[in-house]
Amino acid sequence: MTGSRWIVCLAVLLPMIGFAGCADDAPPAPSQAATPGADTYIIGPGDRLSVFVYDSPQLSAEVPVRPDGRIATPLVQDMMAAGKTPAQLAAAVAARLKDYVKDPQVTIMVREFVGPLDRQIRVIGEAAEPLALPYRDNLTVLDVMIASKGLTRYAAGNRAVILRRIHDKAGAEQQQTIHVRLSDLMKDGDISQNVAMQPGDTLIIPQTWF
Repeated sequence: MTGSRWIVCLAVLLPMIGFAGCADDAPPAPSQAATPGADTYIIGPGDRLSVFVYDSPQLSAEVPVRPDGRIATPLVQDMMAAGKTPAQLAAAVAARLKDYVKDPQVTIMVREFVGPLDRQIRVIGEAAEPLALPYRDNLTVLDVMIASKGLTRYAAGNRAVILRRIHDKAGAEQQQTIHVRLSDLMKDGDISQNVAMQPGDTLIIPQTWF
């Protein structure tokens, strides 16, 4: 390649290299949702949210989701939160704030997770700590038992059942009963009893017969 051609190539390439370097140094755009599973987690009553408005601490707040599914923050009253993902709620709050703040940047963080009723897993009966917890991907009955601190001394673990709502081909809702031997799973390590949970499942642990 001749000297003149080298000069032409360098004149073209140097600005491109400089532009790429600037792009790498540019700060990322603020995220609208900062919480695990922000694109998939559905907010529900009982959740506790942190609403952060960038550069406006007086508009930021930590708030509960009321039983009616709504939240209230400074300048944003009675905003429906239940049924939205954190990203969707952040966008909705930002849209409301545009009347008061120029280009508001809003972040929603879920501090305490409960989730909507049809996405909860409930444990009742002879669990050490009966509870309701939000469903997450790949949740199993063993995960649920760990969260509920195991069985009580009076539990008939091998007679436990999972009640599950299913829909038939016509769309009608039915109830399915799945028997699970919790004592065999937890005491003997019978992994065949480690049933995968589904949203809305209820695990019932009966009391032993004397």
